[in-house]
Amino acid sequence: MIRAALVAVITLGLFSSHSAASPARLGVGASEFHLMLSRGSVKAGRVVIQLQNTGQDVHDLRLRRIGGNRIYSFPLTGPGNRATRTLKLLPGRYRLWCSVADHEQLGMQAVLRVRR
Repeated sequence: MIRAALVAVITLGLFSSHSAASPARLGVGASEFHLMLSRGSVKAGRVVIQLQNTGQDVHDLRLRRIGGNRIYSFPLTGPGNRATRTLKLLPGRYRLWCSVADHEQLGMQAVLRVRR
């Protein structure tokens, strides 16, 4: 039930308008102890990523293309807050995780596919 509500919040707040010229959009919900992506894949190029902390702890977000070296970082985001970044992503699979304490090991990780 919490996951369904989280998807609704992310979807309504982030995807109200979208045209062919707009960048891809991805909502990432963070709560104890999981990450929920609003979609499993996005098109390569500019991607607006919004981290929404729906939990009670502080969370952040890291992204790295599998096989790549560059790590994209989102700041620590408090409960009920959001952080948004626009990134240029190449095709491939990206690993996402929360780097706070042991959150990643507790399940705060996901994989995003970026398609051509």
